[in-house]
Amino acid sequence: MSTGVQDAVARGIARHGRLRTGMLGLLVGVQSELGQISGETLDAIARALGLPRAQVEATASFYHLLHVDNHGAYEILFSDSIVDQMQGQRDLMQYLCERLWIQPGKASEDGLVYVDITSDIGMGDQGPAALVNGYTLPSLDRNRLDLIASLVREGKPLEAWPRMLFVVADNVRRAGPLLAKAFEPGSAVRRALELGSDGLLAELDLSNLRGRGGAYYKTATKLRSCREARGAAHYVVCNADEGEPGTFKDRALLQSHADLVLDGITVLAFVIGARRGFIYLRGEYLYLHASLEAALDRRRATGLLGTAILGRSGFDFDIEIRLGAGAYICGEETALIESLEGKPGKPRNRPPYPDTRGYLGAPTVVNNVETCACVARIAVEGGAWFASIGTSHSSGSKLLSVSGDCKRPGVYEHAFGVTVRQVLEDCGAVHPQAVQVGGPSGTCVSWKEFERRIAIEDLPTAGAFMVFSRERDMFEVARNFTHFFARESCGFCTPCRVGTTLLRNTMDKLAAGKGSAYDLRQMSALMDIMLRASHCGLGHTAANPVVQTMEEFPESYERRLAHLDFEPAFDLDAALDTARLITGRDDDWAHVLSEES
Repeated sequence: MSTGVQDAVARGIARHGRLRTGMLGLLVGVQSELGQISGETLDAIARALGLPRAQVEATASFYHLLHVDNHGAYEILFSDSIVDQMQGQRDLMQYLCERLWIQPGKASEDGLVYVDITSDIGMGDQGPAALVNGYTLPSLDRNRLDLIASLVREGKPLEAWPRMLFVVADNVRRAGPLLAKAFEPGSAVRRALELGSDGLLAELDLSNLRGRGGAYYKTATKLRSCREARGAAHYVVCNADEGEPGTFKDRALLQSHADLVLDGITVLAFVIGARRGFIYLRGEYLYLHASLEAALDRRRATGLLGTAILGRSGFDFDIEIRLGAGAYICGEETALIESLEGKPGKPRNRPPYPDTRGYLGAPTVVNNVETCACVARIAVEGGAWFASIGTSHSSGSKLLSVSGDCKRPGVYEHAFGVTVRQVLEDCGAVHPQAVQVGGPSGTCVSWKEFERRIAIEDLPTAGAFMVFSRERDMFEVARNFTHFFARESCGFCTPCRVGTTLLRNTMDKLAAGKGSAYDLRQMSALMDIMLRASHCGLGHTAANPVVQTMEEFPESYERRLAHLDFEPAFDLDAALDTARLITGRDDDWAHVLSEES
């Protein structure tokens, strides 16, 4: 075994420990140092942790940002969301590859640079965007790529690259009850101590706060269940794995309102009696890691984290940041917990639910970043104040990540009940024909329904609000989403693993002009199977974009039908071109004749 591998693993163990729970952080750190997770590295990690190599390899192979092959000194991954594509991502990636004399998906011959695509990286408001060695490059254009190509060829380390290449704006365009008022760090924690855990839980109950991650389960109910569950230890997890394409509001919260979120996490810990908490930060938000660690250090120094918080004996709590490594499914709370434990992020069977049996089998509360921020505001302002905002069923406000065909993309905070049309007017939408609310797994709202309202009782959403103008082909929008789901399926269950692939392949067949009515019927049957038989929400909703666009925009599909009956996707006669060229034959007997011939 090479000394380099041994030393890198030893440094990783010193930082993350010898427990399996630290394995993902260990893998990310070792890859950052060595450039890859080789077989030799897997062996070394398995020995250091006392685990079978198969368990280490299962985790390493599950996450998209980890890789066996060496991607060189510079790994550049372009975000492949539909919004990035609309902003010219494909042409820009090809342009950079031409400048660097490489092919997408292949390392350069000198091993210096690797360029490819990845799933949405949370920059829909400032794309096209990419990651270089995990760090965000927003607002790309040819001028920036010229500079990047020069820096790569010169071998400049990232620390020497111009800072302006990495500047990410929070883009909060409209602040409301949650964000408009300045927040004093620690104010929610102080108020919680005044009210006591029972009093604070009563305020949260009064507020009718529901989780902002998309499931909208009542927060007070979850907290009460967790607090009453048996277990020597209780945990709080802030879900910052914001992987739904078109969503980036949690990014803005963590970047510009970190103390609001951290106060909320600490208050949640106070209610359930937790001594330890985690922020599961998606790997694509690596650029936020250092600033969040600095915020945690400041809070420890001022008595807002650690032992006897704000002088309250027995109130001991601290927060650890755990980095993901590129897996959309880890946004699902049980998959996230599996990842925290160092395993592949595959969803668990439920029940039991995390509030009674979560991290390491202990009672665990998992809440979205925005939910944690709301908890802090409620602690300070009171439950009645929060309940007075929004609708009777949907209290408070909602942060919307607005992107696509609009003049002012960014984060907009509106009270629940706002119409789709109002949001479109606020962001300067350009000739809108449809809005994808809630990301690919959400709802496609056509121009005929713009009076619908953002609310649990009408259009629930985790926050994505993607605008498509009349010039956009909604078939291509749905096709991009099918590619996303096929890439992000965890592979655990057959209906999702096979179904997402077949759906993607059929959409590609239609796009190639080889489709038929038979394919549409087959897709409908397949989508029904995925909805009924998939293990988790990804499989249940992966067909939504196709189902909804077929209903709302049937003409986008019908014009791609080459035949009314079956049409094969594979062209056997074309496949014989090479053989005809080699043999020098091009007569009728060298062709597969069609029935029409």
